[in-house]
Amino acid sequence: MRPNASEHDPLQLNARTILDSLSAHIAILDENGWILETNQAWKNFARVNDYRLRPEMRRVNYLQICDAASGDSADRSGEVAAGIRAVIAGEVREFVVDYPCHSPTAKRWFYMRAILLSQKAPPRVVVSHENITPLKAAEEALIAREAELEGRKKSLEEANIALKVLLEQREQDKRSLEEKVVRNLKEQVLPFVEKLAGMPLGPQGRVYLQIIHDRLGEIVSPFLNRLSIANIFLTPQEIQVAGLVRDGKVSKEIAAALNVSETTVHFHRKNLRKKLGLGSRRANLRAHLMSMAK
Repeated sequence: MRPNASEHDPLQLNARTILDSLSAHIAILDENGWILETNQAWKNFARVNDYRLRPEMRRVNYLQICDAASGDSADRSGEVAAGIRAVIAGEVREFVVDYPCHSPTAKRWFYMRAILLSQKAPPRVVVSHENITPLKAAEEALIAREAELEGRKKSLEEANIALKVLLEQREQDKRSLEEKVVRNLKEQVLPFVEKLAGMPLGPQGRVYLQIIHDRLGEIVSPFLNRLSIANIFLTPQEIQVAGLVRDGKVSKEIAAALNVSETTVHFHRKNLRKKLGLGSRRANLRAHLMSMAK
């Protein structure tokens, strides 16, 4: 009687040893989907999990099991069966898919690969399932981290938009307050100061009136803030002259208001033009000062 080749053939023994040493669950199918052989990892998984898609026994039709699947796994099982049939028919060299295979106690993912072992008749297909749970878990953790970072980014963008709106509103409120103060001073205070200037006052009274006039002039001239921002250094009297020029006063009126000579006013106007970069005579000093107040 001829001895069994698998018992004495070193090549057969080595092939079995190699198959059983692999961590992937491996089965060899014939052209009709019947399982001809499985490795030890396949048998162990089937035994522990009692899972129909991983039968440990040979001569079980893998394609029939996939076709008969129901419930949540039906769609994926149908995809697997169609992929294996395409490999058997020689339509594709291999078919691969990854899928979840969770148990009541743990989440697991597997990578399934079906490849044509030989194109000679009859065809044989090697089906392997590799546990990729650590890789999938890392991938899910990365996706969750990216989602978290995206959420933080969105929150920061929203906070920046809100802050920008608040700053713009604050700037608007500031300008509104400035305009209100200036308008009230011009309409309700300065007219009385001007009337007071036309009344007979003693020397001391004139001094006090001049101080009041100068200080109110500084408040009424918000464009002075622009001069400060522009790093333009002006003397106190140049600031006074600039404010009066902006209000449309001519040199004679400015001289009378500040109690100085017209020559002094012309000197200050010349310095203002120089400091403001108005070298051309065509550049209007008052128009430039008014633009700085906007």
